[in-house]
Amino acid sequence: MATNLAAGVDAFTSNAFLVEGDRTVLVDPGANFDVVSAVREHVDDLDAVLLTHPHPDHIGNLNDVKAAFDVDAWGFDTSDDGVDHEVADGDTVAIGDHDYEALHTPGHEPHHLVFYSQDASVLFAADLVFANGAFGRTDLEGGDRDTLLRSIDRVLDVVDDLDVMHAGHGPSVTTGAIENIELAAKAARQQ
Repeated sequence: MATNLAAGVDAFTSNAFLVEGDRTVLVDPGANFDVVSAVREHVDDLDAVLLTHPHPDHIGNLNDVKAAFDVDAWGFDTSDDGVDHEVADGDTVAIGDHDYEALHTPGHEPHHLVFYSQDASVLFAADLVFANGAFGRTDLEGGDRDTLLRSIDRVLDVVDDLDVMHAGHGPSVTTGAIENIELAAKAARQQ
């Protein structure tokens, strides 16, 4: 089960998902709030930090987390600030009690990753797609609408069953997750 440590935080931050289990992982540490204390309310230690992409709202707390828990961070490119280990497209990463496939999904940001577990029926979608058919913005540096559309389509090709989609902002989707991704693909094509 994923716990959004940023829920209710009144600051510019991404969601920060703590997933407990065989490998306790923080998916994006967020920014501008005391995520270290929030982690410690649930667990004593972390095994890893996974970064979906290096935008400041997703990694602002990274150095604090790494220092507090003496933990490494995994992301798409080790040239990004704070990334210790590379996660390539198609790699398998353990999150909690399940294995997830890392999918390189640029468009919002060139180093953007999502993580999908068929066994858990969970997608960490980051800023690719959101609840209610919303999709990641492409007006920031490195953003590209056509690339984002291809990334959304790729996720739809890979994901065949989905109970939960954890987005990088806003609520997680627990009903009709695939339909939300399909709506995002349609909406992105219309704008």
